[in-house]
Amino acid sequence: MNDEILATVSASAPRRWLGVGMMGTLGVLLLYIALAVPPQSFSWQAFLLVMGVGSLWLADATRRATERVVELRHDGLSDSTGAVIAPLDQIASIDRGTFAMKPSNGFVIRLSVKRPRAWQPGLWWAIGSRVGIGGVTPGSQTKAMAQILEMLLAERQSGQDDQTS
Repeated sequence: MNDEILATVSASAPRRWLGVGMMGTLGVLLLYIALAVPPQSFSWQAFLLVMGVGSLWLADATRRATERVVELRHDGLSDSTGAVIAPLDQIASIDRGTFAMKPSNGFVIRLSVKRPRAWQPGLWWAIGSRVGIGGVTPGSQTKAMAQILEMLLAERQSGQDDQTS
């Protein structure tokens, strides 16, 4: 029963390629400006070179990360490579409100324990006890996943209430 996938979130192809393309274009433009029309100050040229290479690295990291899929199972969230994002028994709450600090088209999970930092650009991130799901993902997929996750948490809470009675 724990192997059943309840919901998935994957990057939509147009958003994925738009994000990767924009970041790659920015990197190429910064490198072009640094090399073809170098500023008079070497520190500005070095800054442009570092930012250009960083943009190209980020574009490739986003391309690789958005090949993955976030999967919700009865035991929690993981990605398609098998990496555990958030075990269900560690999830304390879900925040998908308008003013929540969350990824675009996504939601934030608050964990009962801190986890190591992790970042899959455009798909999910984790800092301390917060995990953000979303980015270049369709809002319909993340909304459905958040709703199913809220139901799983409500079932877990009602099961704990029944045991204490």
